[in-house]
Amino acid sequence: MGDVVNILFLCTGNSCRSQMAEGWARHLGGGLFSVKSAGIEAHGKNPRAIAIMSDAGIDISGQESTIVDTAMLEEADVVVTVCGHADEQCPVLPAGVEKVHWPLTDPAKASGSEEQIMREFRETRDEVGRRVRDLLQHLTEEPAT
Repeated sequence: MGDVVNILFLCTGNSCRSQMAEGWARHLGGGLFSVKSAGIEAHGKNPRAIAIMSDAGIDISGQESTIVDTAMLEEADVVVTVCGHADEQCPVLPAGVEKVHWPLTDPAKASGSEEQIMREFRETRDEVGRRVRDLLQHLTEEPAT
């Protein structure tokens, strides 16, 4: 991999989980990473995801909900699928692109009171944050010689 590692987070609709992952990676990764997120479809930005990330001090309101394209896949060093649907529907990746799968629960499908729904969003946000930290650490470790 080059000096900057290109990471693409891929989800079904690019509205919650992949958006959170992009926000965490930008926040934690500094200049070592180029980070994008995309979806198999574009469902728009989820206001609860924006609010819950803001509570963690990360502004994702300027990120766009986009559909994955060939150029994104060709630029990527690592593609992280954050749901089963995206993993199953992931286009064929170019040679040398590392694929990682995170089977995350979709907080947008949570039901119950607003408090219960927001609890699901917080839990997903925190899990995504832990996974992004682990990924960035893995990607910055020196290879064994």
